[in-house]
Amino acid sequence: MQRILITGAASGLGKGLAETWAKRLGKQAKICIADVNDERGQEVVSQLQGQVADVLYVHCDITSESDISELANILQTRWGGVDTVVNNAGVATGGSLLGESIEQWQWVMDINVLGMVRVSQRFLPMFRKQGSGRFINIASQAGITPVPCMGSYNAAKAAVVGLSETWYLEFKPQNIDVHVVCPSFFKTNLDESMRTSEPTARMMMDRMFDKATMTTEQVAAYILDAVEKQQFLIVTHPEGRLAYRLKKFLSRPRYLATMAKKTGGMVKRMLAEHQERKGE
Repeated sequence: MQRILITGAASGLGKGLAETWAKRLGKQAKICIADVNDERGQEVVSQLQGQVADVLYVHCDITSESDISELANILQTRWGGVDTVVNNAGVATGGSLLGESIEQWQWVMDINVLGMVRVSQRFLPMFRKQGSGRFINIASQAGITPVPCMGSYNAAKAAVVGLSETWYLEFKPQNIDVHVVCPSFFKTNLDESMRTSEPTARMMMDRMFDKATMTTEQVAAYILDAVEKQQFLIVTHPEGRLAYRLKKFLSRPRYLATMAKKTGGMVKRMLAEHQERKGE
């Protein structure tokens, strides 16, 4: 029996993972949908009822330690523990350095980085007591091959990658696995949570979502296949894997020059927009 907790599972990739696990494991799965959107969360529970051994929704804001503690207590009481924690809940931000306020930086870091830390700190003792467990941390392609005008988001997702590598080394002797997932854009609702004060950043993000080549279901299936193969770094998109290889194997000056050429037009538009707004 697999006992699975997914944060941010009321929609998007979290929902896709829940649905894919339900199809693959059936009655061998127990799935907890944790989210702040109660209506959507209950809809996912209704959809999965009957497919898996047990499914429940728990309201959980990952910026609230009391919410996370209550979530852990519920699952300990109902299931006797958890086998897999998917740190999926997250938000999106965009903008140039001068276009992103400190408040925006604090918002994305509190959810995308510290939220993952809070959840992991609460469930690690449970894993240790059980003698096993698995964290699957959802980062982003932005965490390994960043582009301009997404500074806070890039930094938050790079932190998720760095923490995941740290925890892999830290938890391995305790029989606790860690995986980190770096998807590119796919057809999801992440843009609903996006914060930006710059129309060019919003336009860029919307264009990338519109051009997405993979569906949520395809991304979820790729992730579960890679987890089964015990891959640590999971880069879901072919173009993302190519970009990561280029970064690894090209010299740093050549890689940066290539990226600067590709993204220069976007940076110029963002700068012009900022100057117009400030009357410079």
